Amino acid sequence: MSVIKVIEVVSTSPISWQDAVEEGIKEASRTIHNIVGVDIVSMKGHVHNNVISEYRTDLKIAYLVDKDR
Repeated sequence: MSVIKVIEVVSTSPISWQDAVEEGIKEASRTIHNIVGVDIVSMKGHVHNNVISEYRTDLKIAYLVDKDR
């Protein structure tokens, strides 16, 4: 039987929402192993001088719980 745990993180990027998602997963994977999925809860942007200057994503990251730990 598998057990999956879900955490929620907020990540940002000056490039794009996709980059913000990828950076969030990359940063989470530094301390969490066995990531199996991501749910993008929301996407927001910060606007400066009529241009999006920061892309923000709220993510739910799912990972398998390691039974051997």
